Amino acid sequence: MGVKSVGVVGCGLMGSGIAQIAASKGFVVTVREVNQPLLDKGLKSIEGFLAKGVEKGKVTREEMTSTLSRLKGTTKLEDLADCDIVIEAITENMDLKKETYRTLDAACKKSTIFASNTSSLSVTEMASVTKRPSQFLGMHFFNPVPLMPLLEMVRALQSSDETIATARAFGEALGKQVIVAKDTPGFIVNLLLVPYLVDCVRVLEAGIATKEDIDKGMVLGCGYPMGPFTLLDFVGLDTTLFIADIMFNEFKDPRYAAPPLLRRMVAAGYLGKKSGRGFYDYSQKKVETRP
Repeated sequence: MGVKSVGVVGCGLMGSGIAQIAASKGFVVTVREVNQPLLDKGLKSIEGFLAKGVEKGKVTREEMTSTLSRLKGTTKLEDLADCDIVIEAITENMDLKKETYRTLDAACKKSTIFASNTSSLSVTEMASVTKRPSQFLGMHFFNPVPLMPLLEMVRALQSSDETIATARAFGEALGKQVIVAKDTPGFIVNLLLVPYLVDCVRVLEAGIATKEDIDKGMVLGCGYPMGPFTLLDFVGLDTTLFIADIMFNEFKDPRYAAPPLLRRMVAAGYLGKKSGRGFYDYSQKKVETRP
């Protein structure tokens, strides 16, 4: 059974992007947020993203209108009852995610597939609180969702072959390149990326080189599109710390242990671009962070 209607739980940065890309590819989308102000903010961000695409000539006015016509918002989880797939993109809090899935499990039709956009939490654990664990998987999109080509699918211990096949076909219909990982902390991308990022912080912390020279070294010496400190600021230092802590608690491997500098910067509120300051200062409109 293919996917025709899509539910998205959460209309923040990731949820709005998922809702937008699904609607733009012809799917009927219902996106849910906890209250009307947050919902309005998310829907407005989608409209703004599309409007910028029109200005740049990447999206036609007709495509923008068509995308928005397939998108509706709600503050009720029950309004996702008839969706073929529901993708959850809420705060990375296991208890909150479990509570959400219990409500969805009772509300949605029996054939609905559940997918979590988690970047690090156990998909198997989330699936275990539902009566449809075989119809559960992880679908980890990357920010910004409409532009990033990768979709990391995560197979829980309970995920059926049919669920994986249906989700893969849906992901490819969104125009994504799909990779599949077992349910382990960090999956593929963060499992490899987080040790690299925290090692770079350790190099800076030890005074071996400046952040500018480390960034320049990785860009010009290794061909990376951006240096580790530019990337950390883009992803969010708090997000990186959260994922590193989850992985360290699971594996007890020092490769994933967060350096004191990273933890103190988060405590100080230096979270990256979103807070105006991270390893670089974004308080000015024009900031050069790339070599």
